[in-house]
Amino acid sequence: MGVKPGEPVLIVTDDEKLPIGQALYRAACALGAEAALAVTPPAPVAGAEPPAAVAAAMRAARVVVCPTAQSITHTAARIEAVKSGARVATMPGITEKMFREGAITADYARVRELTVRLTELLTRAERAVLEKNGRTLTLALGGRNGIPSTGIYRNAGESGNLPSGEAYIAPLEDGSDGTMEIDGSMVGIGKLDSPLTITVEKGRLREISGQGAEKLAVLFENEQNGTLCELGIGTNEKAALCGIVLEDEKVYGTVHLAFGTNLSFGGTVKAGCHLDGVILRPTLSLDGMTVLRNGEFQL
Repeated sequence: MGVKPGEPVLIVTDDEKLPIGQALYRAACALGAEAALAVTPPAPVAGAEPPAAVAAAMRAARVVVCPTAQSITHTAARIEAVKSGARVATMPGITEKMFREGAITADYARVRELTVRLTELLTRAERAVLEKNGRTLTLALGGRNGIPSTGIYRNAGESGNLPSGEAYIAPLEDGSDGTMEIDGSMVGIGKLDSPLTITVEKGRLREISGQGAEKLAVLFENEQNGTLCELGIGTNEKAALCGIVLEDEKVYGTVHLAFGTNLSFGGTVKAGCHLDGVILRPTLSLDGMTVLRNGEFQL
C-alpha cells in the first residue's frame, strides 16, 4: 500500500474481524499514519453497502484497508473512495492464517506481470468460451475493459483485493449463454466437495443445482442478483483453495464467475449481492486463442 507518515489511513472492519482490524490499525499507527478504525456489524451478504458514515470516512481517507466478513469490493462506497483518490485494499473473509501463508506470500512483481498481460487480452477480446467436463459457457466481452487486481496499490485511485492476483472483466449483461460446473468454492457455501451446475440464458441465471444450491436463493430474488456479472482468471501461484473466495479466486489457472453487481468495474448492474464461484482446471479461449487448457496457461 506504500503508506507514508502523516497519511490519513482508515481501517474498515466489523465485529467478526475486529482483531485483524485492530492489528492493522496498530500497524498504521506504527508507520506514523493518521490512523482511524471504523467498526460495523457484519454485513448480511457480499456486496452490501457499509453504513453512510463509514462510506463518508472512506472518501476522506487516502488509504483504506477493509478486513471484513463480507465483501465490500463491489460497493458504491468503494467506488466513491477511489474516485476521491484513495488507495483501497479489500480483504473479505481474511483470516490470521492468510496473513502468514498462501497468496499473501507471493512474488507480487510476478503476479502483476501475468495479471496485466491477461487484462490486456480480456480488453481486446470480443468473446470468451469456457469449457469443462463437456459443458460450455460463452460470454460476450466486446467494448468492456479488463481490470487488473495486482495486489500492489501505491498510486491514488488504485484498488483491489489483498491478497490478490486476478484479471477480470464484466461481460455484457445479456451476452452469456450455456452451462458450467463450479467445483472449487462458492460464496455462501465455501469449499465444494461436489460441483454446482449452473445454466445461464441471455446473461441471467436460470437454474443452479448441486451441493448447497439452496443457500443461494438470493440469486433468484430479482433479475439483477442473478445476472452473470464477472469473468475472472486467477494469477497467484501461492494461492491455495481454502473455502474463502478471497484466496480461492486467485488460485493460479482457475476461472471464476460471479453473479450480481458489476457497476464497480465497467458493468451496468447494481444488485443486492456479488457472489463468486471458482472453477478448477477449466479451458478458456478468448477470440479463439486458448488461454487456459485444463487449468494450464498456454500463453
